[in-house]
Amino acid sequence: MSTVITHIAFFKLKDGVERTSPSVAEAEKFAREVGRNVPELLTWRVGWNQVDRDIAYDFAVIGVLRDLAALQKYQTNDFHKKAVEKWRSISDWVVVDLAED
Repeated sequence: MSTVITHIAFFKLKDGVERTSPSVAEAEKFAREVGRNVPELLTWRVGWNQVDRDIAYDFAVIGVLRDLAALQKYQTNDFHKKAVEKWRSISDWVVVDLAED
C-alpha cells in the first residue's frame, strides 16, 4: 500500500531582505514553476502569508506526492534544486512531510 505524502515548507525572509527585492521575485517565480516542472507532484500550491505576526513565516509551498519514492524524486529533481538555491540566500525555512494512509 502506498502512502500519500503532503510536503509543506515555510520560508522566512532573512533580516534585511525585502519582499520587493529582485532576488525574492526570482525565488517566488521559481517556486511557482516547480509544480509544472516536477512530474511527481500531484498538486502544488504556493503563496505569501496574508497576516503579519511575529511567529508567522512569509511564504509557503504545499505539494502532494504519491508516495515516499515520489518525494525522493522531487527532492533530487534539477528544477526543484534550482528553486531551493534561489531561496537559500534570502530565507530560512522549515519543512514537514506528512504521511496520509
